[in-house]
Amino acid sequence: MSSNKKYWKSVEELNENSSIVETLRNNEFVEAIPTDEFLSDKDSLSSSSTTRRDFLKYVGFSTAAATLAACEGPVHKSIPYVLQPEQIIPGVADYYATTMFDGFDFANLLVKTREGRPIKIENNTVAGAKFAANARVHASVLSLYDNLRLKQTKIAGKTATWQEADLKVKASLADAKAKGGQVVILTNTLASPSTEKLIAEFIAKNPTAKHVVYDAVSESAALDAFEAVSGERALVDYDFSKANVIVSVGADFLGDWQGGGFDTGYAKGRVPQAGKMSKHFQFEANMTLSGAAADKRVPMTVANQKLALVKIYNIITGSSVATGKVANEDVVIKAAKQLRDAGSKGVLVSGIQDKNAQLLVLAINQALTSEAFSTIGTRQIRKGSNEKVAQLVADMNAGTVHTLLLSGVNPVYTLANSDAFVSGLKKVKLSVAFSIKEDETASITNIAVPAPHYLESWNDLMLTKGTYSLVQPTIKPLFSSKQFQEALLDWNGNTVSFYDYIKSNAAAYINGATWNKTLHDGVSVGTLAAATVGSADFSGAANALAQSKSAQGFELNLYTKTGLGDGQQANNPWLQEFPDPITRVSWDNYVTVSKADADKLELANEIVANGGLNGSYATIKSGKTEITVPVIVQPGQAVGTLGLALGYGRKASMKEEMQVGVNAYALYANFNNVQSVTIEKASGEHEFACVQSQRTLMGRGDIVKETTLEIFSTKYNEPQVWNPAPMVSLDHKEVEATSVDLWESFDRSIGHHFNLSIDLNSCTGCGACVIACHAENNVPVVGKSEVRRSRDMHWLRIDRYYSSEETFEKDNEKKENFNGLFGDNGSLGGFGEMENPSDNPQVVFQPIMCQHCNHAPCETVCPVAATSHGRQGQNQMAYNRCVGTRYCANNCPYKVRRFNWFLYNNNDEFDFHMNNDLGRMVINPDVNVRSRGVMEKCSMCIQMTQKTILTAKREGREVAVDEFQTACSAACSTGAMAFGDINNKANKIAELAEDKRAYHLLESVGTKPNVVYQVKVRNI
Repeated sequence: MSSNKKYWKSVEELNENSSIVETLRNNEFVEAIPTDEFLSDKDSLSSSSTTRRDFLKYVGFSTAAATLAACEGPVHKSIPYVLQPEQIIPGVADYYATTMFDGFDFANLLVKTREGRPIKIENNTVAGAKFAANARVHASVLSLYDNLRLKQTKIAGKTATWQEADLKVKASLADAKAKGGQVVILTNTLASPSTEKLIAEFIAKNPTAKHVVYDAVSESAALDAFEAVSGERALVDYDFSKANVIVSVGADFLGDWQGGGFDTGYAKGRVPQAGKMSKHFQFEANMTLSGAAADKRVPMTVANQKLALVKIYNIITGSSVATGKVANEDVVIKAAKQLRDAGSKGVLVSGIQDKNAQLLVLAINQALTSEAFSTIGTRQIRKGSNEKVAQLVADMNAGTVHTLLLSGVNPVYTLANSDAFVSGLKKVKLSVAFSIKEDETASITNIAVPAPHYLESWNDLMLTKGTYSLVQPTIKPLFSSKQFQEALLDWNGNTVSFYDYIKSNAAAYINGATWNKTLHDGVSVGTLAAATVGSADFSGAANALAQSKSAQGFELNLYTKTGLGDGQQANNPWLQEFPDPITRVSWDNYVTVSKADADKLELANEIVANGGLNGSYATIKSGKTEITVPVIVQPGQAVGTLGLALGYGRKASMKEEMQVGVNAYALYANFNNVQSVTIEKASGEHEFACVQSQRTLMGRGDIVKETTLEIFSTKYNEPQVWNPAPMVSLDHKEVEATSVDLWESFDRSIGHHFNLSIDLNSCTGCGACVIACHAENNVPVVGKSEVRRSRDMHWLRIDRYYSSEETFEKDNEKKENFNGLFGDNGSLGGFGEMENPSDNPQVVFQPIMCQHCNHAPCETVCPVAATSHGRQGQNQMAYNRCVGTRYCANNCPYKVRRFNWFLYNNNDEFDFHMNNDLGRMVINPDVNVRSRGVMEKCSMCIQMTQKTILTAKREGREVAVDEFQTACSAACSTGAMAFGDINNKANKIAELAEDKRAYHLLESVGTKPNVVYQVKVRNI
């Protein structure tokens, strides 16, 4: 019997006499749907004559059709080349080997270009290219397209030509020479043999000239110490892969300590092999990346760190320098004894900015004959002298500096006594700044000259002694820039180009290789000679250090954040939105305070109703300097200490959205990163953009699995002990969850099948993968307000978990011993306690992206089949089909899908790089720029895998072993991420997927992910 029910979708259909009922039956949409509520393109709406009333009739108050219209992107017609350059094949990327060094960051690189545009930074893996790109280096390609770059030369703030500026400089140099006036070249560390030779020639031509090297973040103490024992002003290059025991006293060597770049060697020793891995002790005040990775971390003030260093020196060398009682002395002695027992397989490093402390570091490593302590190929990336910079400021104020030439420095922003520099600058007859931006210094010099970006420049570099690298341009200069070296050549009366000058000098460094080969490879390794390390008054240094006193009030530790570093790229939106690995806060700097101190000072953090994180303000005073800054209560912060990041608070040549934070350089007095300060609560409450309000793992061992080295090595053949499979009940029997399935599986052994492995032992949380993903996949920047609403668009995030007890294992024990709901041992109160991290927690980082499940829950709930599964294992997104229901995000257990709430491209509400033509030059044409109203997520870089397949096909060969890469795996300098085809058993990924340490995230859910994690092993 048929139903007599009448189904209708619009109230208008109930009126049989309506003129539109018959039309609706045959064609649902007879006119263009007016979408003025959804689309911002008013021009496309102007031709619509449909009324709002008719619109509601057509869709029956349903928003689905309107959402479809909202997802229809605008059409942009491409204009082909009129005359196509021979070297460019449209659609095919070119790669150029180059090297990056800006005085702070450095790396050996390959630069990907499309149609003449650099669009992505990748690591150069040729032999001799030892320095990989960090997050800031990956983001530097976007800084090339900064619309606020200095575009033309300016004289007294007015636009001029280089020729006009050149005449003024030459006249000033001639006047200084005639009158005996002092000429000073103030630069960052250059590490360029050709540039240093040019400066030497300039000084020979101008006898009153001198060169002062200024590093915004000083390593002068370590330089002074090494110079005292070797006669060479350089830094030791450490190879942590050769160390079985690592002791760090205040050195964040996985961060920016002495330039960074140590993580590759460190990670090699952290993956358990044959039951062995390195042991890492960390003594520090701030919670750092190195502290997070350590097997044993001890929070300690710098005053105590100095005493601990003397204790270690006594044990290693057999000295008997008297010291007072040291906090956690038992751990210090244990670390020292293990270090002594390790002998040449031990190494000690320290970040204490004190020459005496750095002398003890040299003495200890010499006594150990440490293999990791390498004086062969010393680092040339820091050469600054605190004394010479202070003398320059004094000379300027005394009126003895006639002409000041600045390149690569911004002392008005970075000097603590910048007022003295500004007043001295007024007494200099001519000041000239070569600067990429009209920054705080360039804006007040007599002449500001636009300097080219490193991707527009020729240069040579010697990052480590004996290793010669070339910098080559990957694009013609975008603006009327002038390279400082070209100007020096001109002032020296040399008519050759800087390219020819470099080429003529290169023969002395390239060890018989040809110029073209060196240019092709980007690097050439010459003869590596060891520095002659002598002796010094180590005992005197130890005695002086033993007299160290605790700070009066609080001890402020200044540091550089993983995102902004020294602040040179503060106008880079990728870096501003990059969440700090430790605090998970973006778009801010803040003072970190221990929980104990925060309670005393009545400082607090609070998660508010919308999920955002709020915090108190505090006023910090040091002498006459006072700043007010928001507060983050940081687990692991040493009691009595504070932490504050440099690199924020910039205003000049900065977009308004990126003028965030406070300038901590104001507290960087005498280049000392440790200051005695007072702190008190200030009025108001700060709104943070924090992407992880969850603070602890709360005993959920199915998310992060870990074990100890002892259990791992003794029970290696019993992985069910330390890597148990989740169990479920089937027919009243307990079976492995992976053996039960509601799905019909397919044969995935044919063709390619991609997997990604993530080793939790190797991951340091550095975030290079996050920025690489941004660059490769055109991930938009949404700004602080949207991040605060949990609407960040990161396709890849790095979750950071703290332990609630001293260790994660104790968390598990506490959870397993819960009994009932209520009471002291009840689960309700117990889990509430476990939300709070320990005062000195264990830390783990876990990169999370789309898991590309073979049985993906997102695919089953999508009403329009916008998300589907590919034959090669990727979970795919068809953006044109997506109507934005967000069912898939609700059904995803990993919460890795991002809803595109707004149009982020060409929208004044999101005034970042995608809102101007110059910034959009960084966009990767192989990946669609999404319009609003769709779900975004990791695609496992399908465009990269398909390119690899097509390249092999075109060349008539099979894909090489481990040739497949994603943006994140290629960017990972520690090898934590490995990608490939598990159907090719020769690939590394096939071995990792079957490794005993391998497990899948939330395996019990039955999603069968294609991302596999490796159990974290701790050497406790």
